[in-house]
Amino acid sequence: MTDPHAIQPSELDQLPDRDPEETSEWQASLDAVTKAAGPHRAAYLMRRTLERAEGNGIALPKLLETDYVNTIPTSAEPSAPGDEALERRITAWNRWNAAAMVTRGSAYGVGGHIATFASAAWLYETGFNHFFRGKEADGSGDQLYIQGHASPGIYARAFLDGRLTEHHLDNFRRESGGEGLPSYPHPRRLPWLWEFPTVSMGLGPLSAIYQARFNRYLTNRGVKDVSASHVWAFLGDGEMDEPESTAALALAAREQLDNLTFVINCNLQRLDGPVRANFKIVQELEAQFRGAGWNVVKSLWGTAWDELFALDTTGALVRRLREVPDAQVQTYQTRGAAYIREDFFGKDPALAEMAKLLSDDKILECFHLSRGGHEARKVFAAYKAAVEFKGAPTVILAQTVKGHTLGEGFASKNANHQMKKLTVDEFKTMRDLLELPISDSQFVDGRVPYGHPGTDSPEVRYLQERRAALGGPAPARRTQPLPALPAPADKAFASFDKGSGSQNVATTMAFVRLVKDLVRDKETGRRWVPIVPDEARTFGMESLFPSLGIYSPKGQTYEPVDRDQLMYYKEAKNGQILNEGITEAGSMADFIAASTSYATHGEAMIPFYIFYSMFGWQRTADQMWQLGDQLGRGFLVGATAGRTTLTGEGLQHADGHSPVIAATNPAALSYDPAFAYEIAAVVKDGLRRMYGEAAPGEDPNVFYYLTVYNEPMPQPAKPATPGVDEGIIKGLYRFNTVESAGLNVAAANAPRIQLLGSGTAIHWVLQAQKLLAEEWGVAADVWSATSWTELRRDALEADAALLRGEERVPYVRQALHGAEGPVLAVSDYMRQVPDQIAQWVEQDWSSLGADGFGLSDTRDAARRHFGVDAQSVVVAALAQLARRGEVKAAAVKEARERYGL
Repeated sequence: MTDPHAIQPSELDQLPDRDPEETSEWQASLDAVTKAAGPHRAAYLMRRTLERAEGNGIALPKLLETDYVNTIPTSAEPSAPGDEALERRITAWNRWNAAAMVTRGSAYGVGGHIATFASAAWLYETGFNHFFRGKEADGSGDQLYIQGHASPGIYARAFLDGRLTEHHLDNFRRESGGEGLPSYPHPRRLPWLWEFPTVSMGLGPLSAIYQARFNRYLTNRGVKDVSASHVWAFLGDGEMDEPESTAALALAAREQLDNLTFVINCNLQRLDGPVRANFKIVQELEAQFRGAGWNVVKSLWGTAWDELFALDTTGALVRRLREVPDAQVQTYQTRGAAYIREDFFGKDPALAEMAKLLSDDKILECFHLSRGGHEARKVFAAYKAAVEFKGAPTVILAQTVKGHTLGEGFASKNANHQMKKLTVDEFKTMRDLLELPISDSQFVDGRVPYGHPGTDSPEVRYLQERRAALGGPAPARRTQPLPALPAPADKAFASFDKGSGSQNVATTMAFVRLVKDLVRDKETGRRWVPIVPDEARTFGMESLFPSLGIYSPKGQTYEPVDRDQLMYYKEAKNGQILNEGITEAGSMADFIAASTSYATHGEAMIPFYIFYSMFGWQRTADQMWQLGDQLGRGFLVGATAGRTTLTGEGLQHADGHSPVIAATNPAALSYDPAFAYEIAAVVKDGLRRMYGEAAPGEDPNVFYYLTVYNEPMPQPAKPATPGVDEGIIKGLYRFNTVESAGLNVAAANAPRIQLLGSGTAIHWVLQAQKLLAEEWGVAADVWSATSWTELRRDALEADAALLRGEERVPYVRQALHGAEGPVLAVSDYMRQVPDQIAQWVEQDWSSLGADGFGLSDTRDAARRHFGVDAQSVVVAALAQLARRGEVKAAAVKEARERYGL
């Protein structure tokens, strides 16, 4: 039988033991302590020894968990500056008005969340009073990622500060009148207040990490020194279940982002119940963050617990706190002293003796009210420790009670996320608890009043003085009028107009070549931020490595294996390329930080993020929405696009739908360019609109999505016909006619058809044009549809104008006006993409697309499978003409047989 106390084999057995006798003596000492004083004393001594070793710089693996107590003991807490009594009054007013706002709004059925801010009030107020730097000081101030459900508390503070009125509060979640407040942090809806949209859970923490990283990027590249900016992310413990919440923890530690602090409100409740009912979420998070390399500060218990810990001479209290599951802690919050005495203290004889020394009031104070997240002194100590810690990011795990101060009907109740109002009696109880001077007579017709101490009250003066000392109001979004970026030299774009001659060039390569020219521009080149999740070489970006460098805060600490090659892998502290590794989510967070730098830091940056089109929108569409909500600007580039162009990769890599997803985002301008000169025209116009002089009525707060292809094809010269540039931007222009293409059609009155193609599909359409003319006597004109989505949006705007009594013809109808014959639209995407515009086309309409799952095969075989190759286009065109009686029905059957369809 195996001895359970025997030393088990470990990795230490691989190391030579220079003095086995000494090792045995240490082990024997531990055995003796365990036997004489018990395992808890032995564990305490071991941890003290490890603590001393760490203090002496001895490299040892760290413990992933500590006891369920505060990291900073009461004796080590710094004195908090300021007037705590006034801060308590300010917090009380904000608690009241946050609850009043939501309750009054419930009369209109718009709801709102009360319990989150009630639990987190001191976490915010302490920061606003002492830590969060505003934008009116030097630099850019701090970046605050506010937990979405806490927005009523932030509005309440802005009301106390004079930035909002009662009218604003009464229109919480009712924005149609023009002076309402959005439900959550929405920069697009309230652009002077909110910087970061955070209510889509998990995106806040991910974005905060990459924002802190982008701040370092700006500083290291010499664009702007933002080293004084600190990023604060306020999160819920339940929110940490989202995979995005913890996706980049290792990056933050690896890059030593000590300009970043997570504040996790550990009220032990998700939206509908306990976070870790049978376990301890605080301990789990501590292990997770410590394992990732973060500094962890736990603020769990308030000062009322000091007496209990002082009585804990055996460690029984600490052990009991660690073993009680979270759901039971929540139950203690709602039960009386007798239950707590029996269930908590009664489990251990030492604790039962301790309980005899405690009054019922003391027990209830500890278990109902006293939490580290509810005391300004505890929170201040944690925040101070966070901003002073160097070499790693910090996470603060602050324990609170969800629904704190809202009364017994709210506190720790599983349903409190769904509870949108308090009764008048509950408000009066809350008023008495918070000691607010609000009389019963102010409750008119059962309507709860807002509270305000007066614009010249000590509370308001103190609040404003503290914010002035910290650099102005917060949160706040400031967009200083930035001068338009000078347009790059026209030759960078014009060089694509002449085409590639006999050389085959993929449009992915054409885009990379364009960017390579643009980053050389003396005025704006340094503002480009190339972002790639990995496989930069797949997209032909290796040519940028030596000239721009890959950003790394450590520079290059090794000799690259390809150092002797022209396009070697060069990392640099001031590198310009963000090569993120295999993470579309991280790359997208990079893009969001860079694309909004014009507002966050007053520095316009031009990000382009290039990715496998299949893995961009499909994986991170929620972040694309966040990007639009945050008013980001830049270029998203879906490379190796289309369902049939990525040879042999199969259905998991075959993108037939990204333009559909992109079309759902109002801020995304989606283009599917066919030729290099179209890419140049779109990028040129995008730079003008987003960074130069936007035309009247144009919103510069948009971003562009371009699909580019890895299939090398001849790039034609731009047609010299008028209106091409306008058509490229608006979404459609005639590329050629059968006559301008030099194709001969036997009959003078030959049937005619209009072929619309986008992206790589236009090459099959051009082949079909030739086959139709030479083999079937059909005249086909070819149109390049650069943006089905923009055509649709223009048509929708025209429809809306008609309802207002304005005469307006959609551009697609104008462009096709007078074009003879039916229309056949073709793309390398599902038919839903071109069918977006069908209802506004006057001619007979039909379409071809790559619907269904992809498959692994050659391009030709894949196109035949989906019925979008040139021969399939011919058959579809003949079928459409046959329905009109313009060709014989037998021609369709003959064509199918001839082409083997």
